[in-house]
Amino acid sequence: MPRHLIFVCPIVVALCSAIAPSSKAQLSAPGDALPKGILWKPSPPKDSQLDSAVLNALYRYMVEEQHHDLKGIVIVRDGALVSEHYFNGDSATTLHDIRSATKSLTSLLMGIAIDKKIIHSVDDPIALYLPGLPKDGKEKIEIKDLLNMRSGLDADDEDPTSPGNEARLDESSDWIRTVYAIPMKRAPGEKYLYCSVNAFLTGAIVENATKAPLDDFARANLFAPLNIQNSRWRHVPVKRTTGQGNLEITARDAAALGQLMLNDGVVNGRRLISREWVASSLASQVAISDSDPYADFYGYMWYTRAEPVADHKVRVHFASGNGGNKIYIVPSLHMVVAITSSAYSTRWGQRRSQDILLKILSATKPELLDDH
Repeated sequence: MPRHLIFVCPIVVALCSAIAPSSKAQLSAPGDALPKGILWKPSPPKDSQLDSAVLNALYRYMVEEQHHDLKGIVIVRDGALVSEHYFNGDSATTLHDIRSATKSLTSLLMGIAIDKKIIHSVDDPIALYLPGLPKDGKEKIEIKDLLNMRSGLDADDEDPTSPGNEARLDESSDWIRTVYAIPMKRAPGEKYLYCSVNAFLTGAIVENATKAPLDDFARANLFAPLNIQNSRWRHVPVKRTTGQGNLEITARDAAALGQLMLNDGVVNGRRLISREWVASSLASQVAISDSDPYADFYGYMWYTRAEPVADHKVRVHFASGNGGNKIYIVPSLHMVVAITSSAYSTRWGQRRSQDILLKILSATKPELLDDH
């Protein structure tokens, strides 16, 4: 699933909206089922220095907007739930396919495997972990080239004629064999080109090194410590997990994962991911603004953009999936915003989520905004 579409819809000018945290949503999940790392008892927007009128207007507009495929918005500030609202049949317990935002989670699993010394380094050639990989240039690809989307493979999710287009994987009866057959187009590390094959290979390396399915490794080392109790992750032939997408979690779970990144890999005093991996993941490693209208830089499968808010530029890191599925991290405001959406393969999904983020940032008191 391509994470961005070339066409965008006009910016929503009049985002108008709803209520503070939905009481129905608050009662829908018992306390022992809530993900860790966030204080889930709602903190009133005024206490979080957010304009509740702006949030209410935002929700009301989203209830009434024409597409009816937005699913959830969760806002966390200073580690506490500020507001959440669900739309079009979803609730706080609904599992939702976050599509390519999954790639950012696969990157975290690679980081955990490296932290545990199961995998040595991002500088390792991928051939060390992929038996039978053809020696046609692929042996020169390093793990970091996959994480930066600079593998050099002839793979482009936005070009249906590309040999490595994700649709070809979906048609395959053996995903590894299909990926091995993709030719090299350029030297590894030379050019950023978004393709799901890179994230699939990243997940396959973790699976091979840990000798466990990717979803099992995630449950043991990421989901269980965060108390993410329910999830679904697509399996494909032959005995592989789709590291590039199709993870289903709740909007609250997505927010908890964002909060983990905001806390430098620590949840409730327990370190799950090294500080170094979090920093590298969110670092502005590769400039991509010439090919991506929604991002300035790419790290280890996480994006960065300086968003214009009033007279400021606010740095935002994020995971992004087809249809507008987002996990936004705003370090200067100690804020996380998770958005779930089913506007898959539409012109408006990505733009709408960006508009929602900008409206939430505009609800912040101006004196809190930091220039970057």
